[in-house]
Amino acid sequence: MTLSPEQTQWFSQTFAQLVANVERAVVGKHEVVQLAFTCLVAEGHLLLEDFPGTGKTSLARAMADTLQGEQHRIQFTPDLLPSDVTGVTIFDQASQRFEFRRGPVFANVVLADEINRASPKTQSALLEVMEEHQVTVDGVTHKVGQPFIVIATQNPIEQAGTYRLPEAQLDRFLMKSSIGYPDHASSVSILSNPKAGRHGRGLEGIISTEHVVSMVGLAEEVHADESVLEYVATICAETRDAGDVVLGCSIRAGLGLMRAARVWAAACGRNYVLPDDIKLLAQPVLAHRMVLDPEEEFRGLTNEKVIRRILDSVAAPQERVSA
Repeated sequence: MTLSPEQTQWFSQTFAQLVANVERAVVGKHEVVQLAFTCLVAEGHLLLEDFPGTGKTSLARAMADTLQGEQHRIQFTPDLLPSDVTGVTIFDQASQRFEFRRGPVFANVVLADEINRASPKTQSALLEVMEEHQVTVDGVTHKVGQPFIVIATQNPIEQAGTYRLPEAQLDRFLMKSSIGYPDHASSVSILSNPKAGRHGRGLEGIISTEHVVSMVGLAEEVHADESVLEYVATICAETRDAGDVVLGCSIRAGLGLMRAARVWAAACGRNYVLPDDIKLLAQPVLAHRMVLDPEEEFRGLTNEKVIRRILDSVAAPQERVSA
């Protein structure tokens, strides 16, 4: 069952309203905001590798305010413990029983700031909740709310005292992107606003979390032709077969790409996926999941260059015109 024209129109209009509202706090970054909401509706997570002061916290808080949802920020440091993220079970003297105190991961939008500064043990505390939307503490499972997205940040400059994210954890992120510095016109606009730089505070919520859950269900009904599925499967296979790639993209990467493409298509007012959707999303969804041959990487090869090369070499399916 595919989306009706009315459902597609509602989805597209609602998505555009969400993006426009967040852009009041994150100026001049239309595509990044689109990708962030695509991650949210596709039930994925976003990794932002960027310099300090580019608006990563503002983006997360503005998204939470727009969704009328709960937002928590976790500042990752070397002394952070897994229980500081997930929560802890304590004994209540008054009631004479153990009670679970929820950690900051129980929110709709979780900002994991400088995630690579925490120890691998603490980083791994996010693995279960990012994949299964639940936390298990002392053998008891606790569900987090819906919608749920982790927006993690990394600083690409300072590497002292950091722990590189393992491939298994990178694979949990649906997309990796960066906000970057604004252009000149956007910079002037930001500087002219005396309230700028307050992390998106003051934005009014325009949609309930229940409506976002409805959008998740609608996106799953977007049609993907078999030729598009074969196109994605071929792209992922090419990353694994490339001689200069040590670790290519798994089937999880392909599934993530299809989920994101369905959301993107609905946001564009279509109830079907186009090959162009795949081309547009391949870089943020696939590039960070690959491990290159160290010698080739030393020569200047990047994950993004490999994805571009594969997209250029793999023929996209052509539109079929009925007689």
